[in-house]
Amino acid sequence: MRPHIIVNCAMTADGKIASVARRQVRISSPEDLERVKALRAGSDAILVGVGTVLADDPHLTVKSLPADKNPLRIVLDSQGRTPDRAKVLTGGVPTLIATAAKCIKTWKGAEVLRCGERQVDLQCLMNELERRGIERLMVEGGGETISSFFEKGLVDEYRVFVGSMVLGGTDAPTPCGGPGFLEENSIRLRLLSVTQMGEGALLCYEVVKDAGQPA
Repeated sequence: MRPHIIVNCAMTADGKIASVARRQVRISSPEDLERVKALRAGSDAILVGVGTVLADDPHLTVKSLPADKNPLRIVLDSQGRTPDRAKVLTGGVPTLIATAAKCIKTWKGAEVLRCGERQVDLQCLMNELERRGIERLMVEGGGETISSFFEKGLVDEYRVFVGSMVLGGTDAPTPCGGPGFLEENSIRLRLLSVTQMGEGALLCYEVVKDAGQPA
């Protein structure tokens, strides 16, 4: 069975995950940051797109856990743009860079998985994670990556913290980027809970699966 996939993100009250400058903005409350740490610690793997690596340079680690107990770090990087000195390659925690067959780059400190001809084939990646015994996958972003998981019908849960700020900006990124969906193809969600966390609120949804949609 493929991993249970949780998309987790934080957005402003007007639905932005970063400013128009596309730089990291602290949106989460202290309470939400603690929740995210616990969610990471309870996951077998944490996944981001290369855009998040380039913009934010995250470690994707749980500091309270020893290196060998941390979740596997996964970067979607079809064109091999992850910098050699990216923090996701450091710290002694295993890292898997999923890239396309056309990409010949390798990275010190990371295992490379080539799946898909010109861009990463997510189903191929899920098959490999299933083979490795990954049962719970946390997808943290960015918007293009989240959109691709929704498009392929791979998301099981969507958890979004709504912070008490407004950034605005027509071109500011949102949680789900990409080309978007027509109304008849929109992703249907079922609200499970709403929890106030500091000055913001956490919304937890499950994805309503259609009969023909992958489980």
